[in-house]
Amino acid sequence: MVACTPSGKHSLVGEISSDTIHYAQGFTIRHFDDYISVEVRDPWDSTRLLQRYLLVDRNKTVPENLPKGTVVQIPVRNIVVYTSVHAAIIDQLQETDKIIGVCEPRYMDTPSIREGLKAGRIADMGEATSPNVEKMIDVGAELVIVSPFQNSSYGPVEKLGIPIIEGADYMESSPLGRTEWGRFYGMLFGKERMADSIFRDTEERYLALKELVAKETHRPTVISEKKFGSSWFVPSGESYMATLYNDAGADYLFKDLSGAGSTPLAFETVLDKGIHADLWLLKYNQEKEMTYNDLRTEYTPYENFDAFKNRRIYSCNTGVVPYYEEFPLHPDYLLKDLIWVFHPELLPDYTPRYYKKMTE
Repeated sequence: MVACTPSGKHSLVGEISSDTIHYAQGFTIRHFDDYISVEVRDPWDSTRLLQRYLLVDRNKTVPENLPKGTVVQIPVRNIVVYTSVHAAIIDQLQETDKIIGVCEPRYMDTPSIREGLKAGRIADMGEATSPNVEKMIDVGAELVIVSPFQNSSYGPVEKLGIPIIEGADYMESSPLGRTEWGRFYGMLFGKERMADSIFRDTEERYLALKELVAKETHRPTVISEKKFGSSWFVPSGESYMATLYNDAGADYLFKDLSGAGSTPLAFETVLDKGIHADLWLLKYNQEKEMTYNDLRTEYTPYENFDAFKNRRIYSCNTGVVPYYEEFPLHPDYLLKDLIWVFHPELLPDYTPRYYKKMTE
């Protein structure tokens, strides 16, 4: 498979249309007669292009004089996926059979992925930071899908000469913007219509839920997550999580932090800002349910937060519920849970999908 084309000028003559992107800031789509151009912006430097992908029908000859970019023959096949999120998106597009390898399978909770690993149809490629390149070659990998990080490289994988799809969807500020990346992933598999349908249905449900809380004047204050090592990674103010908290009718106390990802803070900084927060949401991954006593045992100073004292912590065990697998394409699921936490009176008969009140 050809990975890159030489640099060259290309006229816009022959362009059929430019797709309207409603929420996503990270990519654009332009259709030409004989290929589709998808440009992915660098989320850390908006003046820079991260990648240009040139999607070409694999049953046709690769056109000559293409602009500079990475050629991807579609529909794609024999792919390696680095993250559980992208594996789950592919599963929802009903294309799991195209996955021949995954990194860090211990985090892969999608049933079809786990079945493939158990049956030997999907290979364990090791850690995402240092994947087994020899095994990629052995299984005939034709494409790799990764989540990029700032100033990151992919080491020996870059020398394989196969396309690396940099899925920067997690850097979107809008939850629906992240969902809209599904349209790009759908194109890779020839599933544009299915991906568009998923997006439109999700958008409709999300906006209806957002409208449900639009007139609420009381907005409880909220903090989220907990310490990991020496730092407490909180969603930045321009992140999709901060947007979700706002859309669900809460006052997120770190909304003024710049950036679209997460920001590492010292515990003391979070305590100073969030000690009187009305609510505290956190996620964890373990076999048994986390309790207040477990949280205190993990780090005693947690008990200084009002949300701890007043027993107003809501937790999500990502090892038990498909949180990471679902919400990138279905943020409406998460939004509904958050509305139930912040304004339970609006959803009196709702059974939460991910979060529950922490027990003693």
